[in-house]
Amino acid sequence: MAKRIFIWVAHPKHGSLNAALAARYADGARTQGAEVREMALADMQFSEAFEGYDPNKEGSAPALAPDLQAWQDNMRWADHVLIVHPYWWGAMPSRAKAVLDMALLHGFAFKYHKRGVKWDKLLSGRAGDAIITSDTPPWLDTLLYLRPGRRVIRNQVLKFCGIAPRKIVQLGSVKLAKDGQVGKWLDRAQRMGARAAMAGGA
Repeated sequence: MAKRIFIWVAHPKHGSLNAALAARYADGARTQGAEVREMALADMQFSEAFEGYDPNKEGSAPALAPDLQAWQDNMRWADHVLIVHPYWWGAMPSRAKAVLDMALLHGFAFKYHKRGVKWDKLLSGRAGDAIITSDTPPWLDTLLYLRPGRRVIRNQVLKFCGIAPRKIVQLGSVKLAKDGQVGKWLDRAQRMGARAAMAGGA
């Protein structure tokens, strides 16, 4: 059975390096027979208003905007997920974070137990990759800041919901990279996509 891969480009602008990396990842996955769905944050329309909304309380959210519903549907459909995002102030862009806040809902992505601190991981059975682009060199981000972007996407997003992290990659420095380096990053993304398509279950 072909692997089902959902790729989300979590960059608020069109024409980004993030989009190019995602396209190459998709190419690699398709060469290995995967079925791929893609969404771009730059195309998504939704309000970021949170009035009366508690992400930890099932049933508290207003009706999801169609693009957020489509994002959920793609997450539900996939057995492998790729998130690609730039690294702004130690995290993904606020509009990308808003998608997680509003769509990774209690009852969809997780469900707290009535007693204690444990929860059910409702997206279990899936695996995931992440590609993060940064102007800060990854080695410096690790040394000075303990790689917060990579830790959050691995632990507080993917693992929290039951998605098994495979490759969590930070690429940089983007502002200092020459064409040859960018080409290597694109080739790496294509190899990641091919490996995702060939990998076993989560």
